[in-house]
Amino acid sequence: MASTSAVSSVHARGVDMNEKNTRTLIYVAQTPDDSLVAHLAGVGWNVLIARSASEAGRYARPDLPYAGLIDVTRLASRDLAALEPSLRQQHIGWIALANAQRLDEPEVRRLIRNYCFDYVKLPVPHASIDYLIGHAFGMVTLCDLDMVAGLASAGDDEMVGTCEAMQQLFRTIRKVANTDAAVFISGESGTGKELTALALHERSPRRKAPFIAINCGAIPHHLLQSELFGYERGAFTGANQRKIGRVEAAHGGTLFLDEIGDLPLESQASLLRFLQEGRIERLGGRDSIAVDVRVISATHVDLEQAMQDGRFRADLFHRLCVLRIDEPPLRARGKDIEILAHHMLHKFKTDSARRIRGFAPSAVEAMHNYNWPGNVREMINRVRRAIVMAEGKLISAQDLGLAQFTAQETTTLAQARDDAEKRAIEAALLRHRNRLNEAAIDLGISRVTLYRLMGAHGLREIPAREKDEAANPSATGDTSGD
Repeated sequence: MASTSAVSSVHARGVDMNEKNTRTLIYVAQTPDDSLVAHLAGVGWNVLIARSASEAGRYARPDLPYAGLIDVTRLASRDLAALEPSLRQQHIGWIALANAQRLDEPEVRRLIRNYCFDYVKLPVPHASIDYLIGHAFGMVTLCDLDMVAGLASAGDDEMVGTCEAMQQLFRTIRKVANTDAAVFISGESGTGKELTALALHERSPRRKAPFIAINCGAIPHHLLQSELFGYERGAFTGANQRKIGRVEAAHGGTLFLDEIGDLPLESQASLLRFLQEGRIERLGGRDSIAVDVRVISATHVDLEQAMQDGRFRADLFHRLCVLRIDEPPLRARGKDIEILAHHMLHKFKTDSARRIRGFAPSAVEAMHNYNWPGNVREMINRVRRAIVMAEGKLISAQDLGLAQFTAQETTTLAQARDDAEKRAIEAALLRHRNRLNEAAIDLGISRVTLYRLMGAHGLREIPAREKDEAANPSATGDTSGD
């Protein structure tokens, strides 16, 4: 057994984070195995020891690949739950170390099945662990790390994009955010106009005050006045108490008027009066109330045409459109289409128990060929459906409902191998009536490997007795996991 000082020296040496060819391993263990660390360091791994989930998260830079080794034998359930965000990282290839007792726990099995490339049942030779983490590291180096880094830095309400159209949009947002002038956002439905409005608010001096959004097309016309400006008690039947309107609620902050093109003419007049005077009157009230808000409006309607048709007031348009932002449609965003699709996959992948690894070449081709009339909103719906319905590890054009937009359903060598492997396992199980011992012998693999491959391919659940035997390879003399 190596000394603790040896472990510390390996940990302190760390890794040159500017060197992308370095093999780096994040070893998560409350009580690290000193001899294992010394062995891994001796064969060229830069070992970073993390004794907690937060420490593991601090080590991993999203633009570099890592191998990951997690010892679940001494981690409490709460520690495993806290580690789950780190396990989800696509640029870390995780291998789990476990014993028979922990493998009986449903939460441990779930984490290993969903997030780890493989696992080994202790005790096992150090050379076997080195082989497995080397394989996991090799797999994650195939990822597009620039794309992964971009997704890792994007929160739920962040705008994702690297194309010139989006970079121009970001530059415009930075310029416009610090002014109080009214902003009009034009763009097709589903392009993310509310996200742009929220980005303007979050980067403005008003960011600590409310951001109030109202969809002018979703509220019945006869209720719109009271929603915008509020009402006093007794203003109409059912008005049992005073209600503050959306405009007044946004005092000091930002008021976002979405689908402003659907605003009826009578409400347009009231809104124009407020924009001119900076004051409102609640329905049924006599007091004039000063309100300080920054107004951002948006619509998919062609307001120039609406003004010509007499459906929208020109004076209101010029009040709202002091500064204009044009939201680019998804079809004009080039490689951003693929980046956004990966972002949606990363965000919603827990919708399915199956571990989806990415998009097949046919899916990428179809997404670039498709016109996306519903823009980003449509992409979200198509990707979420594909995550649930996909049969393989990669989402295909057919899973997205876009098979007609690809020249042909191309199959990669990896897909062909996966499909052939799944068919061979299904045939062996059928021949031997789901008897795992006989099927494994027929396939020339161990029972443990057969059970792992069945899980990876989403084959049916096996009886609990056989599951226990598969998790206890010592009964069959198998400790390698192939």
